[in-house]
Amino acid sequence: MRGRVYGADHDDPDPGPRPGHSYVELVGGPLDGLLLDVTGWSAGDRAEGALLMTEIGRYGPGGRALYEPRPHDPAHFDWQGDAP
Repeated sequence: MRGRVYGADHDDPDPGPRPGHSYVELVGGPLDGLLLDVTGWSAGDRAEGALLMTEIGRYGPGGRALYEPRPHDPAHFDWQGDAP
């Protein structure tokens, strides 16, 4: 799996996935294409999705983007909208 991991520092020389970790791809919205590290998440946690901080969403700094698991495709979380 290739790509940049959500939360990696912009100056990180290796912002990609780490061996031994589990990731889902974020699809759509302000975080499209990033990987979210779900290592250690329970099945229930993954089913709830994620509300992720982002400065590039509708609400700017301090805003959040909601991603939910894609039905029948747990490797992808789809964007549902932004929240303040």
